[in-house]
Amino acid sequence: MSFIKYRLREVASDFGTNPKEISEIVGTYFEKPKSNTQVLTDEELNVVFDSMTQNHEIDSLEQVFTAKPAQEAKQPKSTQSSQNHRSDSRPAQSRPAQNNQNNSQPRRDNNTTKPAAKTAEPERKRERRVVDTSAVQVNSARFDDRVDSLISERAQNFQGGKQRIGNKNKQQNKNNKFKGNKARNEEQEKMRRLQMEVARKAPLTVKIPDEITVGELASRMKKTAGEVIKLLMKNGVMAAINQTIDYDTAEFVATELGCKVEKEVIITIEEKIFDEHEDTAEELESRAPVVVVMGHVDHGKTSTLDAIRKTKVTAGEAGGITQHIGAYTVDVDGSMVTFLDTPGHAAFTSMRARGAMCTDIAVLVVAADDGIMPQTIESINHAKAANLPIIVAVNKMDKPTANPERIMQQLTEYELIPEEWGGETIICPISAKTGDGIDNLLEMITLTAEMLELKANPNRRAKGSVIEARLDKNRGPIATLLVQNGTLKQGDILIAGTAVGRVRVMTNDKGRTVKTAGPSVPVEITGLGDVPSPGDEFNVVTDERMARELVEQRRQEQKDALAAMNTKVTLDNLFAKIGEGEMKELKLIVKADVQGSAEAVKASLEKISNEEVRVKVIHAGVGAINESDILLASTAGAIIVGFNVRPDAAAEANGHRANVDMRFYRVIYDAIDEIESAMKGMLAPKYHEVVYGHAEVRLTYKVSAIGTVAGCMVKDGKVTRDAQVRVLRDNIVIHEGEVGSLQRFKDAVKEVTAGYECGMSILKFNDIKEGDIFECFGMEEIKQ
Repeated sequence: MSFIKYRLREVASDFGTNPKEISEIVGTYFEKPKSNTQVLTDEELNVVFDSMTQNHEIDSLEQVFTAKPAQEAKQPKSTQSSQNHRSDSRPAQSRPAQNNQNNSQPRRDNNTTKPAAKTAEPERKRERRVVDTSAVQVNSARFDDRVDSLISERAQNFQGGKQRIGNKNKQQNKNNKFKGNKARNEEQEKMRRLQMEVARKAPLTVKIPDEITVGELASRMKKTAGEVIKLLMKNGVMAAINQTIDYDTAEFVATELGCKVEKEVIITIEEKIFDEHEDTAEELESRAPVVVVMGHVDHGKTSTLDAIRKTKVTAGEAGGITQHIGAYTVDVDGSMVTFLDTPGHAAFTSMRARGAMCTDIAVLVVAADDGIMPQTIESINHAKAANLPIIVAVNKMDKPTANPERIMQQLTEYELIPEEWGGETIICPISAKTGDGIDNLLEMITLTAEMLELKANPNRRAKGSVIEARLDKNRGPIATLLVQNGTLKQGDILIAGTAVGRVRVMTNDKGRTVKTAGPSVPVEITGLGDVPSPGDEFNVVTDERMARELVEQRRQEQKDALAAMNTKVTLDNLFAKIGEGEMKELKLIVKADVQGSAEAVKASLEKISNEEVRVKVIHAGVGAINESDILLASTAGAIIVGFNVRPDAAAEANGHRANVDMRFYRVIYDAIDEIESAMKGMLAPKYHEVVYGHAEVRLTYKVSAIGTVAGCMVKDGKVTRDAQVRVLRDNIVIHEGEVGSLQRFKDAVKEVTAGYECGMSILKFNDIKEGDIFECFGMEEIKQ
């Protein structure tokens, strides 16, 4: 077998460079050669050839054909012969160019070409270095059996003259080739075993995320799932192959099984598509303050805002209650201020919380003649939780019963100390009806906003909060958005909660269509594919495909959360489930005009559940009552509650046909009261004890067929045949049972009144003595 040994210094000589440069090239990708005589492997040679080719490129082959002969002509013959001697050992890649150069020289006669042909032969002979492997001592006896198996029986038995005599040199070369193959196979086998041994000793590095299934962990560790499950069971963790375990558990398992663990950092879709960079001071610009108006129901929040806007919005609301949140922009002496009006009813707690979280200043409206009320306290807590500065507007100062001093005293109980008393809370007495104090209130708002130094970056993609959302029959999903940073533009791709779409039309609070909306500007948009939930954060993105993928992911997370709430029956909660089965359910379907109202109605109705009847809202949605709602109500036996909505013609016809009960309301009070009344008819009847009368035993006698019969005198009330009776002896109850018989003289009667005598027997009781008192009583139902 012939081997080519190409040493480092020979490579350097062939490329016309020093060995140090070749050594550095090899050392960049492999272990650096220890000496210039070290033989380079094929991989190392390939790297050297590639590197030298890349770093010594020529413009064209013409340079080789023109420059080289000119240089050779100037050199003496001795130098040229030495160069030819060096070129003999050049790699094959560089020789064709040299041969081409020789062939491209001028040919004057035939004699000039013959020496060139003669010099080419030794070059081709010296292309490869031949090593005689016959000198290697190999124990060939080990391979005799295998060699025999490779040769046919006929060939082994053939003893012909030529075969017997053979060519000794040819046979020797054959043996050498076979021995060389065997040696090479043995060397490869040794290397393979060595690599396996090294891999077995070196720990496998495994990347583990925050959560991983048992099967995936086993696959990454190159172990079987059984090994992982067995180790988990030893440590008290019962997990199947498809179950998820946390990072700490997975890290413990991997370490125990000899793996090196690295934390896998997963980049979420939000991190990929949301613009979350921090704004620098140079990018920030001043923005308008966002003010939330909060307070108790009917204390005049909307009227106060109406006085500020100089328009009437209260008249369009049912019962004087703000049904859903509104956002308005007001020009206050050249400074823009955005106001959010929130409902004051107890049902709208979550809406007040949302209003507080996306605003800068809270205006707390308190009626001067009513004082601090429950929703006032709740609004104070929301504002404090959001770290908002609170300005108290004491409204209805025009009433004769107004008492602002009492309001200020009550505010101190909630750590709101007026400025007049040395505190920091601004108190503004106003009258929304007459307009007194409104200018002072606006001045305090702008002054507080200046102290806050509110800023935002309008030159970035918009983000903010969903204030309200509803489903319009003609325009589809409509959302009211408050831009908190950046600029929202028409045509932007927007994702809000589980809704995604492109902004088609933007309308400001004045009803005008706008193309852009900067920070602190509320707008109403269309173009979303679904109705988002109020309070959802919205972001403008550039990749619509990934945005839709994120929405699907969020919807799946919501489904998983709902599925997790419906826990399966186990031995631990079996009795709880049985007890829950005794509870009656009042199933409701809630449809409202806006999402916020639907949430409020649903929360309020579910709160009126008691220990015997549970109100269960099986569906809450936005928009008119449709045929799907009727079908669901008919199937589930539910009542439909419509809040500011009506059924369409087809739904109304189907509802009458299926006898589905539909109730419609405009004020949330009426819905709660009527549902409570309906629930009373579902309550299990309750009873209380009523004592009918007392009879004293005057005489006893025994009757064989009946037992002991007592002759009694009715002392008060009456005794009846169908009543229950207690036997009292010295005011101690010794028996309680039923009246067996009641007679007056020889006639059986239904009742005997006070002052008359009678004969009585008690069912299954004969231990009656003179002087005992019979107390007759019954259980009567209590009206709910």
